[in-house]
Amino acid sequence: MFSKKTDLAVETRELYQEQKQQEIPGVRVDVTEEGDIKITRVEIFEKKGAEIMGKPMGNYITLEAPGIKKRDKDLFENVSRTLARELSRISRTDTDSTTLVVGLGNWNVTPDSLGPEVTDSLMITRHVFEYLPEQVDEGVTPVCAISPGVLGITGIETGEIIQGVVSRVKPDRVVAIDALASRKMERVSTTIQIADTGISPGSGVGSGRKELSRETLGVPVIAIGVPTVVDAATMANDVIDKMVDAMIQQAHKGQEFFEVLRNMQEEEKYTLIKEVLNPYVGNLVVTPKEIDQLIKDISGILANGLNIFLHPSVDPKDVDRYIN
Repeated sequence: MFSKKTDLAVETRELYQEQKQQEIPGVRVDVTEEGDIKITRVEIFEKKGAEIMGKPMGNYITLEAPGIKKRDKDLFENVSRTLARELSRISRTDTDSTTLVVGLGNWNVTPDSLGPEVTDSLMITRHVFEYLPEQVDEGVTPVCAISPGVLGITGIETGEIIQGVVSRVKPDRVVAIDALASRKMERVSTTIQIADTGISPGSGVGSGRKELSRETLGVPVIAIGVPTVVDAATMANDVIDKMVDAMIQQAHKGQEFFEVLRNMQEEEKYTLIKEVLNPYVGNLVVTPKEIDQLIKDISGILANGLNIFLHPSVDPKDVDRYIN
């Protein structure tokens, strides 16, 4: 299946439905709406489904809340609590289990700074367990975090750094947070994807590195991603499709020409657009001008959701006691 650039399982499913007019074999989908939050649970349970989706077998949960852009504080809290609940569906929190949270990305590039921003607001407790165990509240679990940077800053593959930390710390699971790419601008910073299959650092900007998964790290890896960019060629392709449809509706003569454009293969159009863009700007991605505020808001939502999930008996108001 030809796929426009996207890291979201829900969008890969949408593309397949557009092209084939049917559900993907070997994939189960459940869609629910809770107020202003849409939850789509995609389970890939057969190899055929994994091949079509281009993703490993496992669970992919997507939370969509367009109202995030309106900065509704009540919605922020609802999304955080929903995130914590959905994380509990695929992973259990035990009092004695250590969690390593990895904030992937480049803190010097705003659309790629999501991971480091989230780790800055997490309730970090592993050192308290080690040095001040009497100060640990009931319901708190050992949590540590790292923002390893990117290859261009450290000169070391991100996967190698994380493997080294995992071998030393020996966590019971890893939670990796990274920026993703979407095919729709409206999903940028308003959509959260959770997966129990791991992640490839840099996937959102096409620099796919060594994957982080149970196979590579030896422990379960939960991936949390938020789209912060849209592939420019994908966006241009969608704009052309809408423009052609509008022209067909209004055209009285020469409609055959527009029909030819509409009937071009998706891959042909996408390849043509990339050929136009590449000589000038390479693999161009687009992000909203207000991305600074969007990253700040969504990173706060993720951090609160993780704090609730990892420390279920602690009131979010008490988190500041554990944040430096």
